[in-house]
Amino acid sequence: MGRKILFVTTDQQRYDSLGCNGGSIARTPTVDALARAGVNYRRAYNQNTVCMPARSTMLTGQYVRTHGVVANGVPLPADAPSVAEYLRDTAGYHTALVGKAHFEPGFDLKLQWPENSMAANGLTGPYRGFEHAELAVHVPAFGKRALQHYGRWLIDNHGIEATKGFSPLLAAEPGGETGAPETRLNPIPREWYHTDWVADRTIAYLDSLPDDADWFVWMSFPDPHHPWDPPASEQHRCNWRDLDLPPGHPGSKDEVERVLAQKPAHWLGVWEGTFVNTEGGPGTYRPQNVTDDNIREINAMTHIMNELIDDACGRVLRRVEARGWDADTDVFFTTDHGELQGDYGLIFKGPFHTDSLMRLPMVWRPAPAAGVAGGKEISEPVGQLDLAPTFCEIAGVPQPDWMQGAPLPTAPGSGRERVLCEWDSQFPGYGMHLRTIYRDGWLCTAYEPSTVGDPNGLEEFFAATGMFGGGIGPVSSVAYEGTEGELYDVEGDPHQWENRWDDPECKALREDLVADLYESLPRERKVLKVERPA
Repeated sequence: MGRKILFVTTDQQRYDSLGCNGGSIARTPTVDALARAGVNYRRAYNQNTVCMPARSTMLTGQYVRTHGVVANGVPLPADAPSVAEYLRDTAGYHTALVGKAHFEPGFDLKLQWPENSMAANGLTGPYRGFEHAELAVHVPAFGKRALQHYGRWLIDNHGIEATKGFSPLLAAEPGGETGAPETRLNPIPREWYHTDWVADRTIAYLDSLPDDADWFVWMSFPDPHHPWDPPASEQHRCNWRDLDLPPGHPGSKDEVERVLAQKPAHWLGVWEGTFVNTEGGPGTYRPQNVTDDNIREINAMTHIMNELIDDACGRVLRRVEARGWDADTDVFFTTDHGELQGDYGLIFKGPFHTDSLMRLPMVWRPAPAAGVAGGKEISEPVGQLDLAPTFCEIAGVPQPDWMQGAPLPTAPGSGRERVLCEWDSQFPGYGMHLRTIYRDGWLCTAYEPSTVGDPNGLEEFFAATGMFGGGIGPVSSVAYEGTEGELYDVEGDPHQWENRWDDPECKALREDLVADLYESLPRERKVLKVERPA
């Protein structure tokens, strides 16, 4: 028998949001305790900075260019490998996914993909190797239409009015007390909110299993991803008026512009409004319209959401213990990507390869029965593609050839040197391509030539629906020649304010890192169509 695995993920959570990672506002005692008893990875990085590619990497254990989900809107092929399926078929594990999946596009009004049609058809699996799946996204409904299992449950049990307190997703609608985009004081009772629902449904699934079962459960919270609209009853947890601007905010308009001017052109362009960050946030978002108080309120809402997630994790872990499983259960906590959250004066995510979006909270509490010494901090780089091989090792089954990572180390001294991240635009009118390596305390991003206007499949959807007037959709105001890049000393410059790419003193280092980057990326690249905007 292998050990049981509880795999906890959030959506869009920063590394520094946890107490164990230096966070001083949100109280996260549950995850902090896991870190004290286990392993805390100080340099965990994603392989892409948006949801679908990152989540597909966690499921498959593959690089983005291998599984082919290079951007949001690219559905993971139905026959893609799945660690859940492998554990089920090879090791006899019971498998479940509760919460956010997002391996398939959410923009799916015709319910083309199972992720969106299962709830409408009264199904809870099987799905991608998970025997049981109950899914949720950030909002419960689109108009009067329930979205996934959580939306169906909320409307069936509490009526359509219960959905009205959520801020619309990707609309940048002002709300809250400061008029911050995608922010609301949500009147929904806490026990009806999706964070507690995910924990409740996870506990219900665990309670359906026999005592001697081996199980792999992916508990996937939609928060703290925008919209920032946790239950209003929890506002006492963090008052935005008490917050300073985050440390990654340069502090003034002049300083923001000085920092952004060192970076490739789209950074300053998004601040000035000449480059629209359509691929990482609402198309109507303009940072020059976001006030300092807006950022403070967004951060307060985020801290509240993170505290509720920690509380929910505590409830599930107490149930695991009550079942007598704690000594035999490995617990992982991580996320898909980060959030700018006021760094550089910006919010949301997108083609911005810095620690704000790439560096992940990643904690592994090995089962006490495994005899792994706790309290370890590991600074060698690791990635999301290392999670699936680790699950295989825990289950006592060989790592299949299709996985490209390696089991996570449990002590310093692994000899790991690098971790890689990629970005490819989902909109054909943007055509931006970034390749990044973290190694030896340096973060290096090479910009490949832009392919503005080259078809990638999404233009077919625009033509069929008339969205954006047809054609290729929005067009970027910035195009790169392939000579641009970013280079940061992450220890000496923790917020990545000083771009050393063109520094003559760093020329040899930059060339070495870029060569290592391309030598380390898989040679073969799967090209799949972008089928939806999100």
